[in-house]
Amino acid sequence: MKTNPIKEKLRQGKPTFGTWLSLGNLHASRVLARSGFEWLTLDIEHAAFDWSTAATIFAAVADAGCVPLARVPEGDHYCIKRVLDAGAWGIVVPMVDTLQQAEIAIAAAKYPPVGNRSVGGGMHALNFAAAAGDYYQRANDEILVVLQTESPTGVENAEAIYSLPGCDAIFIGPNDLRFNMRAPDGTMPTPEEHETMVQRVIEIGKKVGTPTGIHCMDPQNALERAGQGMQFLAVGSDLRMLNAEVQKTVRTLWPEGDEKDLARY
Repeated sequence: MKTNPIKEKLRQGKPTFGTWLSLGNLHASRVLARSGFEWLTLDIEHAAFDWSTAATIFAAVADAGCVPLARVPEGDHYCIKRVLDAGAWGIVVPMVDTLQQAEIAIAAAKYPPVGNRSVGGGMHALNFAAAAGDYYQRANDEILVVLQTESPTGVENAEAIYSLPGCDAIFIGPNDLRFNMRAPDGTMPTPEEHETMVQRVIEIGKKVGTPTGIHCMDPQNALERAGQGMQFLAVGSDLRMLNAEVQKTVRTLWPEGDEKDLARY
């Protein structure tokens, strides 16, 4: 049975770099799986993928030698069971604000006696090049569980959440964190206030020995975060990369066009 190299690198204190799959396109996913990224996360939280599409993409990514992960819509037993049985090698769980939410997510990703994941299926084992029996014996050690901190409440409860056995890494969703920091009148936090919150997550992760990470918009920012000690680093997404290259091309072709004009092409 294959082992999960991302879990091993995180344990060794090394940074890992991946990107988000937002398009749900098989061809694009296959290309990115061979591009050099160490892992790819299919964003099932914010995109309209069905389970069959997800399973096909997980298989294609795994067969290419890359690690397929899934951001689940919610950290409940149903969503986590479905993506793992469909062949994901790990989960990214959004909006984990409390210890109870973290415990529920971790338990759903682990077979008994550690957790309460139901036994069945066969796609999961295929993606690890294993027989089902071997998968059931070793999955608890190989499945990656990443919990997201995306609110001040999550930061307040961070030390307890990050200390849980089975929490392999913490991932900051910077946009949701920023929006959840808004004042009652809707005023956004300053960049300095937002960064202070990010640094609190990094400090708590180091204190309890749990790797942290964040979604970065460009590779330079990802390298800077790695320099701060973060290890689970997403760089943009397939959608962002497509948009960036399209806009670069269009601005070259129509340098005098404004943003509204460019949107037509």
